[in-house]
Amino acid sequence: MVITRRRNLSSPLIRMGSTLIHVTNEMKILGLLIDNKLSFVSHVKAVSQKALNIYKPLARSAKLYWGLSSEIVRTIYTSVIEPIILYAASVWAPSVRKKSVSRQFNTIQRGFAQKICKSYRTVSLHAALALAGIIPLDLRVKEMAQIFEAKRGIANELLQGKEVEKRISFLEMTHPAEEINVDFITLEDLSDTTIKEHKMEGLFIFTDGSKTEEKVGAAMTCWKNGREVYCQKFCLASYCTVFQSEMYALYQATKYACNSGVSKINIFSDSRTSLEVLKKPGHTNPLAFATKNNLKIFALKGGEARIFWIRSHVGVQGNERADILAKQAAKHTTDALDYDKYPIAYLKSTIRQDSAKVWNTRYRDGGTAAITKLFFPDMIQSHRLIRELKLCPLQVQMVTGHGGFAHYLNKFKRKTSPGCICDPEINETIVHLLVECPRYGKARFELEQRIGVRIEKELLSSIIAKKEISHEFIKYGVKIVKDALQRNKSR
Repeated sequence: MVITRRRNLSSPLIRMGSTLIHVTNEMKILGLLIDNKLSFVSHVKAVSQKALNIYKPLARSAKLYWGLSSEIVRTIYTSVIEPIILYAASVWAPSVRKKSVSRQFNTIQRGFAQKICKSYRTVSLHAALALAGIIPLDLRVKEMAQIFEAKRGIANELLQGKEVEKRISFLEMTHPAEEINVDFITLEDLSDTTIKEHKMEGLFIFTDGSKTEEKVGAAMTCWKNGREVYCQKFCLASYCTVFQSEMYALYQATKYACNSGVSKINIFSDSRTSLEVLKKPGHTNPLAFATKNNLKIFALKGGEARIFWIRSHVGVQGNERADILAKQAAKHTTDALDYDKYPIAYLKSTIRQDSAKVWNTRYRDGGTAAITKLFFPDMIQSHRLIRELKLCPLQVQMVTGHGGFAHYLNKFKRKTSPGCICDPEINETIVHLLVECPRYGKARFELEQRIGVRIEKELLSSIIAKKEISHEFIKYGVKIVKDALQRNKSR
């Protein structure tokens, strides 16, 4: 295969002996279809077709009121469909800018989103994605590419010049035969009896990490014969995690042990997660790797290091002192940071926030989902609310306007007139039934008295956003939907 963007190129003649080797226009490498223009259109088409082949039998098993539940369809989508589509996304991510690629992804997602939120097939892509709570596929592809690049040190403007905490390469890791075994002992207290039972001798080093008010700090304190002989505080960037602060404190404790000249040390930590990471062989966390390397150096110098896990706030003086120092370090964070590597979790969160903004702009500016926008005008603010509401099919009909309403049924020739029975000149839509229709005037008035808010078109979003009154309003809306379904079904 010859990779080129030139339109006129004569195919080269390649022979092996007397056999002519034919030039192909595309080839598959590790499951990725590569074409000679590097457009990856054929790859996108192949994975899209694979996803659609899975959707077709699923669509026959997940109907509006029976069959596979929303959560089962969501699980299939996130654990099967997305991995199929996103495979090697970092390679072909630029191709999602093509409209043909976006259309293929939209076709796949619309079907799955409708099955997840249990809506009619006529519900638009924007409304279905909003109610299903799944991010557009083209944005997911970009996310995967950005995460892949950031992990490998490629600059990302979202990180503002900071580096991601890179995992240790397998080429840099210690050979299994040379790796030291790190284990820890669980303690309930640190009384004299416990100290004698475990034959603790030498220097006692207590470590702790803290994250308060988006500020992060770590600390270590060294004790000998019941008295503090040394302490040190460390400032971490505000986006660092508690795990990073706890692990950084352990790293500094082992580093101090290597340079202290003592022969025996006892390290105490209240972070069981950090100690479990140290215990696990072959872990690629850079701070854990550096900590184990320090322990190895300390052992080569003839030192003996023992590690203990002890519960926080059980009255151990060294533990309490380390906790105070860590909080002080977090509170007085300065520009001179001791550690500022972006954790992978924060990187993913930052990229997801950027994707959510793009998704929200598409949703608000799109020409569809007009009824849904009355209830959920902002996708970022409504995402958690929709997941908490757990909308049923009748409620989905209420917030989409796609259901047993005369105006909707008339569009598909299922009803001769779109008018409401209260006035044939007024279209029977869900908004009319909820806000204006005199048939429900009494129920509407009673609801307004209970919740203390007028039922108006402009207030629908604020009503459904308030947990204390949304339940009553949804019950009122579901009753209207049921009545409309029964009324229009019988005509």
